[in-house]
Amino acid sequence: MMPAQFHIDLFDELRDLVGAFEPVVLSGVMRELDGLTKKQGRAGAAARLGIQLGERCTIADSTDLESDSIDAQMIEYAIQKGCIVVTNDRGVRDTLFERGLGVISMRNQKKLELLRK
Repeated sequence: MMPAQFHIDLFDELRDLVGAFEPVVLSGVMRELDGLTKKQGRAGAAARLGIQLGERCTIADSTDLESDSIDAQMIEYAIQKGCIVVTNDRGVRDTLFERGLGVISMRNQKKLELLRK
């Protein structure tokens, strides 16, 4: 939902930050966004944009992950694959830092920044 919230081109920003990359989104994230598309206003619009962006990614099946919540699934997947996660969620970010993984997050609501702890 970051691109709608901060009016950024996520893929261009990521390319500028890390170079070539393979964007991956979990199937559970896509399901959650699909449910949010039914809402009116900004939340629904952001979810619809999220679906469009997700369709440009490799969609990884999250049904075989042990975690129940979407946040926990993202963390579990990132740990398994050793990948960097794009999130503004402080809890997810802190957990990934504890595991030694990188996080890409918004800096001053203008640019993406690669963070490592």
